[in-house]
Amino acid sequence: MRTSPAPTLSVIVCAYTERRWQDLCESVQSVLEQTVPPMQLLVVVDHNDVLLQKARQRFSALKPDHMTISVLANAHQQGLSGARNTGIEAAHGEVLAFLDDDASADPRWLEFMVEHYVDEHVMGVGGSAQPLWPTGLGRPTTLPAPRGAERGELDWVVGCTYEGLPVGAAAVRNLMGCNMSMRASAFEQVGQFSENLGRIGRTPLGCEETELCIRIAQAVPGASFVFEPRARAAHRVSSDRLTWSYLLSRCYAEGVSKAAVSRMVGQDAALESERRYVAAVLPRAVLRELVHVSPRHLLGAGAIVAGTATTVAGYLRGKAANYSHRPAQSASVATAVPAA
Repeated sequence: MRTSPAPTLSVIVCAYTERRWQDLCESVQSVLEQTVPPMQLLVVVDHNDVLLQKARQRFSALKPDHMTISVLANAHQQGLSGARNTGIEAAHGEVLAFLDDDASADPRWLEFMVEHYVDEHVMGVGGSAQPLWPTGLGRPTTLPAPRGAERGELDWVVGCTYEGLPVGAAAVRNLMGCNMSMRASAFEQVGQFSENLGRIGRTPLGCEETELCIRIAQAVPGASFVFEPRARAAHRVSSDRLTWSYLLSRCYAEGVSKAAVSRMVGQDAALESERRYVAAVLPRAVLRELVHVSPRHLLGAGAIVAGTATTVAGYLRGKAANYSHRPAQSASVATAVPAA
């Protein structure tokens, strides 16, 4: 393993709605409190002029030591991918860390991630995300979990670390979007996030980070990605995401998204991890829930079965219709990323 010095860091936080204003303020504050501070914090607002002005007034007034803060408007197509690409083009760090606007990082978030970049083959490092349930509400029946466990098998539905991921630092195929980092040089080599994929506002599409990680792995010899669960973030879960309708719509969208990724990077690469998850993790979870023979656990088993079936239905629909989330647009190559 060849090693390299600790890289400089830029953090990118993307926002789109005033409804998350308090969450966004907490996300920004968590970046300011890092034990390993970044050189740059970029808040990118996705096609919302009211939020843009509010964020500029609040965050541009902050003057932390050894860190610049900029608030930018998404200069690309509306959506999370376009907002992230705007941040990439304005970033100066050697490693770019991405944090959701409704996620707050632990103080050692960047410290734990940057450790892995001493290995020059590591192109990206992702952290864990623990669900922060609405006040007064706990884990819903739609997201079952082993007794006393932090992770449930379907927690990916709400953007959190799920049962089946490694419990310690380990190589993974792709990173989780709400809490991840990547080398700026990776974007120079393969391009940015595909704007044909990804969430637009409240539309629960995704998989843009999955496609990017696979694209990097296919293009960069020896490239690897590391999941580092110590790099923790608390990810707020809104009450509307605890319903059966959200579970089914999110699972269906995941299937549609995976069909799009399959066309872009190949079916084997796009579904390798998912096949293991469906074959090993989910059957054990269903059996665990059924053993208890209580209404709550029966509903938990039903959620796993229904979510899996709906995901498969979305995938088949996407394959049959040759579905594309957006009008055809190839991932732009970041040939002009400043000092990346």
